[in-house]
Amino acid sequence: MCLKEEMERMNKERNINQETSMFEEYGDIVSVDDIMKMLHIGRSAVYSLLQNGVIRTVKVGRKYIIPKQSVTDFINSGLY
Repeated sequence: MCLKEEMERMNKERNINQETSMFEEYGDIVSVDDIMKMLHIGRSAVYSLLQNGVIRTVKVGRKYIIPKQSVTDFINSGLY
């Protein structure tokens, strides 16, 4: 394996480890209040992200079901 391939493999492993440890204190499903704490933003900003589809969610009635992975995907996307 060449040095470049080894470096790419190590970077992928590091990214996977960072994603699994990010926000580990939260459950797999997070609330609007959780996202406010995770991202240090206000309630209106969270609802704006959810309503515009920037953070993936499922809406059941008036309630948002938000996978924690959607929040980490948002952070990793750099769309903020």
